[in-house]
Formats: sequence, structure tokens, C-alpha cells
Amino acid sequence: MTMLNTLVAVCSLYALFLFAVAFAAERAALRGYARWLRSPMVYTLSLSIYCTAWTFYGAVGSAVRTGFEYLTIYLGPSLVLVGWWWILRKLVRIGRSQRITSVADLISSRYGKSNLLAVGVTILAVVGTTPYIALQLQSVTLSFEVFGVGDLTRGEEDGHTALWVAAGLALFTVIFGTRNLDANERHNGVVMAIAVEAVVKLFALLAVGVFVVWGLSGGISGTLERIDASSLGDWQIDGGRWAGLMMLSAAAFLCLPRIFQVLVVENDDESHLRTASWAFPLYLGLMSLFVVPIAVTGLERLPEGSNPDLFVLTVPLAEGRDGLAVLSFLGGFSSATSMVIVAAIALSTMVSNHVVMPLWLRLAGGGAMVSGDVRHVVLLARRLSIIGVVMLGYLYYRLSGGGEALSEIGLVSFAGVAQVLPAMLGGIFWRGGSRVGALTGLTLGFGCWGYTLLLPSVGAGVIMPDAWLLDGPFGIGWLRPTALFGISGVDPLLHAVFWSLALNALGFVLASLASFPGPLERLQGAQFINVFEHSTAPRSWTGRVAETEDLMIMAQRILGAADARALFEREAERQGASGSLPAPTPGFLGALERELAGSVGAATAHAMVGQIVGGMSVSVEDLMAVADETAQLMEYSARLEAQSQELARTAAQLREANAKLTRLSVQKDAFLSQISHELRTPMTSIRAFSEILRDAEGLARQDKSRYASIIHDEAIRLTRLLDDLLDLSVLENGQVNLNLREGLLSEVLDRAVAAAAADEQGARLRIVRDAAAEQVMLNTDLDRLSQVFINLVANARKYCDAEAPRLEIRVRHDQRLIVDFIDNGSGITPEAQDVIFEKFSRISDQKAGGAGLGLAICRQIMTRLGGGISYLPGQGGAAFRVVLPADLAMAAQ
Repeated sequence: MTMLNTLVAVCSLYALFLFAVAFAAERAALRGYARWLRSPMVYTLSLSIYCTAWTFYGAVGSAVRTGFEYLTIYLGPSLVLVGWWWILRKLVRIGRSQRITSVADLISSRYGKSNLLAVGVTILAVVGTTPYIALQLQSVTLSFEVFGVGDLTRGEEDGHTALWVAAGLALFTVIFGTRNLDANERHNGVVMAIAVEAVVKLFALLAVGVFVVWGLSGGISGTLERIDASSLGDWQIDGGRWAGLMMLSAAAFLCLPRIFQVLVVENDDESHLRTASWAFPLYLGLMSLFVVPIAVTGLERLPEGSNPDLFVLTVPLAEGRDGLAVLSFLGGFSSATSMVIVAAIALSTMVSNHVVMPLWLRLAGGGAMVSGDVRHVVLLARRLSIIGVVMLGYLYYRLSGGGEALSEIGLVSFAGVAQVLPAMLGGIFWRGGSRVGALTGLTLGFGCWGYTLLLPSVGAGVIMPDAWLLDGPFGIGWLRPTALFGISGVDPLLHAVFWSLALNALGFVLASLASFPGPLERLQGAQFINVFEHSTAPRSWTGRVAETEDLMIMAQRILGAADARALFEREAERQGASGSLPAPTPGFLGALERELAGSVGAATAHAMVGQIVGGMSVSVEDLMAVADETAQLMEYSARLEAQSQELARTAAQLREANAKLTRLSVQKDAFLSQISHELRTPMTSIRAFSEILRDAEGLARQDKSRYASIIHDEAIRLTRLLDDLLDLSVLENGQVNLNLREGLLSEVLDRAVAAAAADEQGARLRIVRDAAAEQVMLNTDLDRLSQVFINLVANARKYCDAEAPRLEIRVRHDQRLIVDFIDNGSGITPEAQDVIFEKFSRISDQKAGGAGLGLAICRQIMTRLGGGISYLPGQGGAAFRVVLPADLAMAAQ
């Protein structure tokens, strides 16, 4: 008990020391002596919050259980800092230019300042970080219990100890994590305290390592011999698990809220990344230097069943080195507290900015102009959020009962926060990423991670029924959390990581391709992707002068009266305006939004400015950004699509024209054959009978008369054919002279019907007419129009295949004179309808008696008369429509 009381006193003094360091750093920053606080080495040491109690205690336990696999947790961040330095630099530049306050703020700002997306990332971050906070509470509690119980093999946990630790951490974080409302400004006190803790935990771990190597193992050679003789000396690597863990730790280094807080939000100078790129991997190397020697020594010297996660603490205790054990405890305590403090600050900022403030603005009723000081609402929200986040970790710790392996709990958290990676990397490198895609990917990935890893990690029967773990939900085996889609025999962690990230990335890509980003998404996308070209571009707000006072009131409530007045006065002086109120130019409104974003987040700041200003206009800079990126891409894509559609239409037209030409070619050949026959037949008859008349002697007068009549008829037939060819040629060349005169339509139709139905076959055709409708006076070439009507009636006479042929002639006089000729036959086939007005076309070879020039002549005649002729499909039989313009027809008087 004396040792435990001493430990409590040491922890209290250490906490007071950290309070003093944080307070001194805050005072120095306020007085302007903060240059040394912003050194690259302090920034590098602040990244040590990656090395939590998991790495301080759990790395040794991981080495005992899995050999050198613990190195993957150090290799992942080292590869990011060395090989992905350009990604980190881009994230830092985006964070400074967009006033990013958290990883949720980054995702929200990139995808159109979507608060729904920010809420989703916030929930994911809180749930994903909760196991990690529970891990820190577990490690500190185990450490206390080792000193209190004194049994090195038990390491029992006491919930009361964990509760007191959680309360103390929450208190420290509330005091020093919410002193500045602007989350984008550095928390100098917290950062300095973390840097001090980084030195303490490194010194403590190195001290234990030096004691083990030179105090217990006889130096380096003796240590190497012990390692070779132990089970850890067998160098066995599971390539798949190593690669998966390195990828997972690299993703977590980018996505963990606490790492993002110090890596991006707390960064004051991009050049600090150059120092961190070599100094932090060196720090990680020193942290891992003595992990294996401590593990081997603990296995040799401690009783069987000792918790390997506590070897860093229990080895000095077993050797009677209480002072070293206390120092080791302080190292673990520093590792745990620094993580919880920064994680609570980051998560509380996300919760207050993206959950509490939007709800408050909606419930307040007055929106951005509601009366009262908004700052106290934000500060209260952050303080309550800090307490809530720490207590969630305590709740998880109590529900899970504490895991046997600290490293496994940390990996659960890593896999959860890694779900942000597809939306993050896609957002800063891919123009096509959209809000819908990010929401879809995060939902799928988060749901899969929770189902396959988080819920099973709490324990069987706590949240998820035992039957689900063994047989799957409702007995569906392929839905078992550890064997999703029937894939079994895979490491549970890698199984969950693979499926969650695969579904996440697939959903993000497919949903982004299926959706189209809005204007603000495209503007933000251009700013993010080309941040080095557009990092200083102003926002595209516009406002009226009358709104400047409202903006001042809102800024005072969030930034404070002094800071708001200073901001407005600087802008007024820059604009050369008289007084302290500047004109609400796009540049000023953009600067104001960025200042507000540091306090309430980008999405909330955007909404508050929007409520007052009421809209946006696109600035030249924004247009240039979009033109350089998304607009050009979309325009190029649209142009390609239009060209593709045009080519498809052209190809279809060419195929149609080719088919038509093919049919016309066939018809031309048939026409030439027919015309040859038509010419040869009368010529043969004329020649034969003329030779008979010339050579035969003694022919009777009756025979001579009959032969002469045949020659005459055949000559007329030949003349008619030649007249048709000549008539068509004249019409096509436009050389015809029209004989315009007045006459009734009914008389023209009478002549046509009489001429076309003069023979016996024509008498069989019943013609239906409306005499009253035909009383229309025409002023046109009545002979040519009669020629058209004769051809149409003759076609009905020849081609109508009904048992009782009937032709209906309908006349309608509206704005034009329309005359329809509709028979009751089978009509014309669809494939022949587009060529029936061509010169070489005949409707039926079997029934055709002419050369197929009739309809071609009709079309040319109607064109010269200023009208038209067309075929009407779907009338039950063959149907033709003749149209004359209104100025050629008038009602009969």
C-alpha cells in the first residue's frame, strides 16, 4: 500500500508538472514568445502521441505473442513520413488554406461542405477511437493494480481506478484543451505538454532497456545470445499479415483524429514536415529498440503466466528496482494520457462543430443572427464532448472487461478509423469523387467494420448473440462475422480490414461515377486537388453593404468583440474605406468564413455566412479553378459523348442510305430490264407487222387495216413510255412551264377517275367521294395535277388486292388543301415505303405493267406546284396524301 500511495503522489506531482508546463507555454504564446514553441522538434515530438500505451506496454506483449510482428506498427508511419511526404504536405496546405479543424472538417469541406458527411465521419471517429481510449484506461489501471496487488501474474483491473483516471484526464483536457475557441489555432500548452511527455516516455523505455541489456543480460552480446536461445529468435514472417498490418498502421497514421490534430491542425509551418520525415522514424526506432530484449528477459525471469503487456513495468519490480519501475510507470502514464488528451480535443471539436452547433442553429430559430454570445455554447459543447468521449472509452472498457492483449484492442481502433482513407485520398487526388460516393463508401465500410470486428471484440453475448458468431445471423453461415461471404480460415483482423475497405472503396468509386457533383463540390474539388495553385483563392461569397453590420454582430458572438473588430478594421483599412465596416466583397467574406471555420467548423461557418449573405456568386478565381480541373474534364467528356452520339447517328444514316441504295440498285437493274422489254416489245411488233405489209401480196383489206391498227397502238405505247422518260427528265431539271388556270377540284378528280378507270378492271374499283368537300376552286396547273390524280387512281386499280376493291378520296381544306387516296388493300410493305417515290421503284414486279416512273413523276410535279405527296402508313391499305398550299385553293363561291 505504501508503494501505491507513493505512486499516487508521484502521479499527482507529475500531473502538476504538466499543468505548469502547459500553463507556461500558454502564457509565453500570449506574450509573443512562442517561436521556440513552434520549432520543428516540438512539432516532431508532438507526433509521439502515436506511441500510446499500446506501443509502450503492448509492443513487448506483441513481441512475446507474435515475434517481430510488432515492427509493422512502427514501419507503417515511417513509410508514410518518408515515402508519402508529398501527401502530408498537401494535407497540411489544405488544412491551412481551408482552415480545417478536424478530419471530419476535411471530408466535409472537400465534398461541398456537407454537414451530413461531417456528422458521419464524426460518428465513425468517435466509435473508432472509443476502443483506443479504453485501451489507455486499461493500461493505466493495470499499472496501478500491479503496484497495489503486488502479484506480477495477475494484473487484475479495478473499475474504480479506471473511473478516477478517466475523470482526471477529462479534467486536464477541459482546462487546457478548450482555452482557445479557434480550433485552428495551436493549443500551445497541450502541444508543449505532449512534447514533454514524449521525452519522458522515451527516456523511461530506454532506461528500462539499458537496465535489461547491461544490468541483467551482460551487454549486447549476452542479449543477442538470449534472443537466439528464446522462441523469439526464430525469425518467422507471415507476409500477408505483415503487409496488412503495415498498410493498416499507415492508414491509421493519416486518419486517426489525434494524429490528424497534431499533424495537420497544429502544424504551423510546412517545413516542419521535412524535420519530421527523418526525426519521427528515428524516434520510433528508439522506442522499438529494446522491445525484444525486454520481452526475452521477462519470459526468463518472471513467473509463468505473467502478463507480457506489463513486462516493461514488472521486470524492474521483480528485480527490486522500484525507482525504475516508477519511471516506467510514468512513461506508460504519459503515453496513455497524451493520447487521451489529444483524441478528446480532436473528437470534441468534431462533435461541437458538426453535431452540436448545427442542431443549436436550427433549434435557436434565429439562425446566425440569434441573440446572445455563441462562444459559450461552443465552449460548453466542447467541454461536455470531452467528458462524453472519455466516458465512452470507460464504458467500452467496462463492457469488454478489458482485453488480454493491448495490441489487439488497438488494431480494432485502427481498422475503424481507416475507413476514412478512401474518401480522404479520393478527395485530394480524384476530381470525380462526390458527396454521394463518400457517404456510400463510409456507410458500407463502417457497417462492415462494426459487424465483423467491433461488435465481436466487445465479447460474445454482450451485444452480438453467441449464435451469430458461431452460425451467422438466422443460421446463414456465409454471413458469419469472422467468415463473411463464406471465406473462412483467414485472420479475423485481416478478414475485417479487407472486406470493410474493399466495400468502402468500391462503394465510393461506383457511387461517385453514378452521381454528379454539385457546383460547390466542384469548386472545392478544384481547390483541394490543385491546392498549391489555388490555396489563396478567395471564396465566392457576395453580399450587400447593409449586411456588414449583421456580419459584425455574428463575428463578435463567435470570435469575441475585440478579435471581430480587429478583423473588420483591418479589412476596412485594406479596402481604403472610411470607418470600421468594410464592403462585403468576396475576398472579405471568404476571409471571414475561414476565421469562423476555425471556431465552429467549415460547414457551420459556411451555413452561418450563407444565412446572412443569402447566396453565392462565382468569382473569377473559382471559375478558373473549375475551368482548369472539373469543368474541362466534364466539357471534354460531354464533347466526346456528343461526338460518339453523332458518329452513331451518322453510322445509322449511312447504313440506312446504303440499304436504300442497295434496293434502288436492284430496282434500277429491274427497271433497265423492264424498260428494255417495254421498248423491244412494241418495236418488235411494229417491225414485224410493217414487214408483213411491205412484203405480203394479196392481203385482204381487212387484214391490212388490222395490222396497221396494231402498228399504231404499239407506236402510241412506245411514245407514251418515251414521254414519261422525257417528262421526268424535264421535271427534274426544272425546265417545265406551268399552265396556271382556275378550275374546280371536283372536275379535276372527275377527269382522273374517268381516265384511270376506263377499262374493265377499272370498272371493278368502287370509288367513294364526298362531292360537297370537293367544291374547292384551284388556281394551278390543272393538267399536271390531273396527271398526279390519274396515277394514284391507276395504282389503286392495279395494286389493290382486296376481293372488293375500294378507293376512298377524302378532301380536307384547312390551312392547306389535303387530298387523301386510301384503298382497302394490303398496302405497301414498310421496307418499300421509303423508296416508292424513286425513279426505279415499282411496288410489285408481278403486277407492274409500267416502268415504275409514275410516283417519281408525281413527286416532281407536286414539288413544282409548291405542294407535296407522301405515303401514309397505318391506314389499313395503301394511302397517299396530296397537299397543295392554301394560296392555290379557295372555297367555291
